[in-house]
Amino acid sequence: MKQNSLKAWVLAARPKTLTGCAVPVMIGLAWAWTDDQALFGGFAFRWLPAVLCLLFAFVMQIDANLINDFYDYARGTDDQATRLGPARACASGWVTLDAMKHAIAATTVVGCLVGLPLISYGGLEMLLVGALCVVFCFLYTTLLSYHAMGDVLVLVFFGVVPVCCTYYVQLHTLTWQVALSSLLCGLVIDALLLVNNFRDRDTDRDAGKTTLVVKLGTRRSLTLYLFTGVAACMGGMAFACQHPMAALLPLIYLVLHIATWLKIKQIDHGRELNSCLGETARNIFVYGLTVAAGIVIL
Repeated sequence: MKQNSLKAWVLAARPKTLTGCAVPVMIGLAWAWTDDQALFGGFAFRWLPAVLCLLFAFVMQIDANLINDFYDYARGTDDQATRLGPARACASGWVTLDAMKHAIAATTVVGCLVGLPLISYGGLEMLLVGALCVVFCFLYTTLLSYHAMGDVLVLVFFGVVPVCCTYYVQLHTLTWQVALSSLLCGLVIDALLLVNNFRDRDTDRDAGKTTLVVKLGTRRSLTLYLFTGVAACMGGMAFACQHPMAALLPLIYLVLHIATWLKIKQIDHGRELNSCLGETARNIFVYGLTVAAGIVIL
């Protein structure tokens, strides 16, 4: 591959991971649209902040991916010879370290510029939220993921923050349904990190990277993976009275989640787990679609 080519940058951005950041925004928008119809007759929902929330999520996900690519290679965690996951841009030599530094700076600035107008919709508190997103985007790879804190960050920044903030910039309030949905969404998306770290548990341990999977061990990590999907669907039953389809449709996701869990158990080690990573990403998107559709269908 030609160094620093367009194809190299596309692969460095990891487009398959973008479903993970789209799902929480999708769920937040579904609640906002539905509650707007019920409470304000459809006049409060605005499409511009909806698009800005989605764009901000996309840019920050790409930023996090580039930071992860750069720092894991710089620290020696990504060794192309022993790596089990998909090839990474810096480790493979597709992108130079200097070019990656400039790209990280550029995507961070673009993310800030995209998120800045949300202050006019959600208030100055959005400035604090945006700053925290940027800070923890760096802290995840450089520090926290090495100390079993990655799963907590996923719960917060792929669950609570995007779902609640997407809703808040629309209606300037929060409900218990939105808060619960944000936690359940974080659990579902954490399954992607769990299977990634499950695949890399041996190489992470050798590199001194203590993920939650490394701490828990194989059996309990597999149980936790299963738990994330089951807990998300069981928690969603709380919506059954007012939004029955939001409780029932995600059961489609649960069937897929359990099937992937069984496959992970069977494979257990090696590059074959990459297919389970792809299936988990697909399952997350199915969860987002079914939950959002269930919320909107009255």
